[in-house]
Amino acid sequence: MKLIASLSAFLAMALLSISAPAADAPLRHVVHFKFKPQADQTQVQKVVDEFAALRGKIPGIEALEYGTNVSPEGLDQGYTHCWILTFKNAADRDAYLVHPDHKTFVDLVKPLLEGALVVDFFAKQAAEK
Repeated sequence: MKLIASLSAFLAMALLSISAPAADAPLRHVVHFKFKPQADQTQVQKVVDEFAALRGKIPGIEALEYGTNVSPEGLDQGYTHCWILTFKNAADRDAYLVHPDHKTFVDLVKPLLEGALVVDFFAKQAAEK
């Protein structure tokens, strides 16, 4: 129940916040999932497949990359799956958040999650040496 409240609070905050657009910088929407121990491989694979399918269903998603943690550092805190969505701007990200296909996906994944971590940022390029 705490997770559902957290996800709902995050969505409400995202919708209410006004993002200061960065000139010509793409917006990255980074999502990490920690699945409950009782979530089986079939359920997890369905989440992976359905998340990947959102690119073809929701306008404004310019790119969608994903994978599972392979870091040897041991700092993942149990988060095993990561998705990086790229949007042209905050308005496209905001439209994605309230899109019916996104809401259907959230309803699918909520019961399977122990945790979710979402970070959005305007991408910047590091200077070359």
